[in-house]
Amino acid sequence: MQARLLYVMDPMCSWCWGFAPVLESLVEQAAAAGVPLQLVLGGLRRDGVAIDAAARVRYLGYWQAVNASTGQLFNFIDGLPEGMVYDTEPACRALVTARSLDVHSVWPLTQFIQRAFYTQGEDVTRASVLVGLAERAGIPRIVFAEAFDSVEQREATSADFSWVQDLGISGFPTLLAERNGQLALLTNGYQPLEVLAPLLGRWLERAAHA
Repeated sequence: MQARLLYVMDPMCSWCWGFAPVLESLVEQAAAAGVPLQLVLGGLRRDGVAIDAAARVRYLGYWQAVNASTGQLFNFIDGLPEGMVYDTEPACRALVTARSLDVHSVWPLTQFIQRAFYTQGEDVTRASVLVGLAERAGIPRIVFAEAFDSVEQREATSADFSWVQDLGISGFPTLLAERNGQLALLTNGYQPLEVLAPLLGRWLERAAHA
């Protein structure tokens, strides 16, 4: 059986941060059946516009909604400072780069980026921040920095964005289950574990007996 979970996300998407504990449990459930996870990066924001006071209020409102629904923690004081350019391409490219260098580092780096952005108020659009987080995830600093700035990784990131757009996926998180090239949608948008674990369980059972 050739099967995998495809997690379509953006590390600077607040609902993806809210979904992180749910995904971890689903990944464990799938791994027990020998089904791995691959991240596909969606490219949430690429408009290059600096955050002003009104935008900050709006974005923090989104964060408050995610906090209320999921219990995930946010730093409402330091997060999203005015003047920050809310461009998610660099953080997405960091994960695409990690995927090419050491696939096992991708999810740890995802968690480091999310925690840095949402709970520590760090600007994860900055290459220096991303290089440091990649080093914490186990990728040598120089190796990551060189790959991160390469044309190849920029093109690979654009390829992820295009794949997501071509499928018509506009909301994150989205979790797909793929078997022998056939995609099944587990969720488009946040759902709690008690809803998704049975869905995944049924898909795994069908895949095992196919």
